[in-house]
Amino acid sequence: MYKLKTDLKQFIKFSIVGLSNTAISLSVTYITIYIAVKICKNLSYNNSVLVFLASILGFAIGVLNSYYWNNKYVFKKTSTGHVIPLLKSYACYGAIFMLAYALNEFVFTKCLHLPNYAIPILQVFICTPLNFISNKLWAFK
Repeated sequence: MYKLKTDLKQFIKFSIVGLSNTAISLSVTYITIYIAVKICKNLSYNNSVLVFLASILGFAIGVLNSYYWNNKYVFKKTSTGHVIPLLKSYACYGAIFMLAYALNEFVFTKCLHLPNYAIPILQVFICTPLNFISNKLWAFK
């Protein structure tokens, strides 16, 4: 029972960190797009390469933020050396991101024909626990 209670607390903290990660990722992405469009007059907000590169930057900074808070606040790892756990954390988030994309593209959209507004909600309920488990059992082990 104690283990379940501890895991639930960690999951709630992990979810709070995830919310901050989302806010930071989106902020970095949108600010990057805005600055790039202002600096380079020939770019538009609809430029897919710009959006892709800005999204990568947002993702990278968001995961770095998540790693910091998950290390200090959620899993409370104080061991020396952060390179391997950080790389594992990036791998976890990247793998779950690709899973979410596959679910969206193939299962939710093409097979189940779900409406677009429902898909992100389903992804949160599927991907958040998977991210938590992969980070807890592998990245921060």
